[in-house]
Amino acid sequence: MILADKIIDLRKKEGLSQEELAEKLGVSRQSVSKWEMAQSTPDLNRILKMSEIFGVTTDYLLKDNIDLQKPELTENIAFEGVQTETVPPLTNVSIKEANDFLSSNQKHAFLVALGVALCIVSVIPTICLDVFSPELTDLSAVFMFLIIAAAVGILIFSRMSMKKFDYLSKNCLDTEYGIDGMVKEKKNQYQPKHTLMIAIGVILCILSVVPAMVFSTLFSNTFTDRIGPAFLFIFVAIGVFMIVSTNITNSGFNILLEEEIYSRDRKMRLQDKYVKDISIVYWLIVTAVFLGYSLITADWGRSWIIWPVSAILFPVVITIAEAIRKNNNNK
Repeated sequence: MILADKIIDLRKKEGLSQEELAEKLGVSRQSVSKWEMAQSTPDLNRILKMSEIFGVTTDYLLKDNIDLQKPELTENIAFEGVQTETVPPLTNVSIKEANDFLSSNQKHAFLVALGVALCIVSVIPTICLDVFSPELTDLSAVFMFLIIAAAVGILIFSRMSMKKFDYLSKNCLDTEYGIDGMVKEKKNQYQPKHTLMIAIGVILCILSVVPAMVFSTLFSNTFTDRIGPAFLFIFVAIGVFMIVSTNITNSGFNILLEEEIYSRDRKMRLQDKYVKDISIVYWLIVTAVFLGYSLITADWGRSWIIWPVSAILFPVVITIAEAIRKNNNNK
């Protein structure tokens, strides 16, 4: 019995349709149909997965002279019409490529989070110079734009260094045997840290107003009125750093596993807007709004409220973006 007949027999014994088997194997129904018509053969990874699904050895599937003692014989079936593949060609990913990507993505997460945090703290020199060296206040804008320039440079460098891995988030992947298990294990190990960093990051953003309120209430003078907002920016910067960093790191696992916003179905239907890109754009816009308003009005004592409000609204923005993507996928 050839491989095509064995797949038919085993699939029917398990009570699976071609579409159901295709879903378990991560391929299109047309691929399964072609295998059963002996027009093509599955790769080694699919053979290994089928052996697990059907509970048989790979030898049984691959060697024509090995048969199982089965009560039912292969039945003639009406093959479903074969159409052009609807799934884009699968991109092979080796263990080395997967490990290189995870390592690079971890560095990318740090650099992007650092760039965003620098944008947030770029106003601190203005505050500090105004308090400690009023004669240098005119130079505060220079220091601020130097920090922003450094932040933008870091973001550009990090993005360009990850450009070579763009295919992982855009193409449907055929990962080498063992990659899925390795990535799932790493993701499971990382989840407690991911949850903790999100929680601490959000809490820091919410509590960022506390130093300003305390200084303003207990030590009402020009010095404390300016130092309070400085601490606010530091708290927000640390909180945002943690949120952005852990989200990008976690998205790296989802990319290789083709889960959540990087699922194969979404790749086929829609060009995804990545959470990390949404995060970067969101916080850069917030920074621009804050700097624009503060520089025009010179109301640094109250403009800081933009940061905690933005931090609270950030999860809402992500949720709305996901809802829009989901709605587009369902059309």
